[in-house]
Amino acid sequence: MRVAILSESEYDEGAVRILIDGILGSSTEPVPVPVARNGWASVRIILPVAIKHLHYGTGAEALVVGVDSDDSPVHQPIHNPLSGAYQECRVCQLHAVVANTEGQLRRISGRPRMKIGIGMAVPAIEAWYRCGIDPHATEAAWIQALQSKIYPYTRVSLKEAVYGVSRPSRVLKTGRGTEEARRLVQDLLFLEQWFPSGFGLLAEGVRNWEA
Repeated sequence: MRVAILSESEYDEGAVRILIDGILGSSTEPVPVPVARNGWASVRIILPVAIKHLHYGTGAEALVVGVDSDDSPVHQPIHNPLSGAYQECRVCQLHAVVANTEGQLRRISGRPRMKIGIGMAVPAIEAWYRCGIDPHATEAAWIQALQSKIYPYTRVSLKEAVYGVSRPSRVLKTGRGTEEARRLVQDLLFLEQWFPSGFGLLAEGVRNWEA
């Protein structure tokens, strides 16, 4: 399956692909997304461009979009489009961008619509990397922290725990991400249970690609 990946940093995308391959149970063929990305805001802005490029210029069968939640609301399936949480939720915003962009696409004869999956690491992808190691690094703990303003960890402390430094080099970030993804892919159900909204919903959607 030809799958493109768009995340906040291209150095996270190797780890994300390992997880996607684990969900699908087979290796995917990478499709490059030739746009610069630097954080959540850039992903939201360039997503329409990426979708159109992949649709018209490649044979990509699917696109996975991954972002960090940072301090934004954690996505919930019951989000109401009229609520403030819905408007601030990054997953909901990305789904809206996808729907709007897909409405502008011209169908290409003989090619099915490209499948799109959206995932959100809470509060950052380093929390996924700590799954099974740090029992406090979970979606539930972060949701409680957002409500109480008492944080068991920060995004900086997560980076330090994963990389040993708060500002890892590109090589270190890529290498450690790959290592942790290979560990996590041995038991993805555990990652889904600890991160049900950000990873669990992504995994469910990706599995439905083959339904």
